[in-house]
Amino acid sequence: MKSFQFNLIVILIASLVTFFSGFGNLISIIEPLSFLKFEISDSYSRYVNFSSFENTYLINNEWWRLFAPVFIHFSLIHLVFNCLWVYVLGQQIEKIDGKILFITLIVFSGICGNYAQFISTGPSLFGGLSGCVYGMFGYTMITEFQKSRIIYGLPPAIYIFMIAWLVLGFIGVLSLFGLGNIANFAHLGGLIAGVIMAMVVTIISKDSYLDEKN
Repeated sequence: MKSFQFNLIVILIASLVTFFSGFGNLISIIEPLSFLKFEISDSYSRYVNFSSFENTYLINNEWWRLFAPVFIHFSLIHLVFNCLWVYVLGQQIEKIDGKILFITLIVFSGICGNYAQFISTGPSLFGGLSGCVYGMFGYTMITEFQKSRIIYGLPPAIYIFMIAWLVLGFIGVLSLFGLGNIANFAHLGGLIAGVIMAMVVTIISKDSYLDEKN
């Protein structure tokens, strides 16, 4: 069990969904994974008839959709970039902090990122592991800052680069370079989730330490 890596399972599922859906073009595969239920009205207007949040979740109880969009990717670059970071940073988090924390972090940041994107854009089709990736960066960045040392093997410049990438996305620079529509709020939501997770873990760790001393 110790050698089993959950980050590889995340990568495998995302890769299978992406390739079998033709990078998001096969509706029968991506519809069950979309944040909201939707129907195609005709062959010329796709993804237009979205169900409401209340109907999707409160009436139909399709709560898996809060997280499931993380497995949808619309380009090879998008998939490779995200999976690379899930592998590099994910296995470090699994190894250092444990598999349960890694899974919790992925699910929490994925849900927060997806919901943030929905709140910002309304009913739309979006996806990707980017929110989870930013969740991992937020978690490791705050953890290393609090402990004042490098723990996960990343140079501080990487954190600066990822924050700069987030800012460039919000001001529209990345779109000018042909990178398409970027789910910037999913990135931001994931980052905030990772920061919150790091703070919670730190508080729990301090409380456990105090209990042991007492």
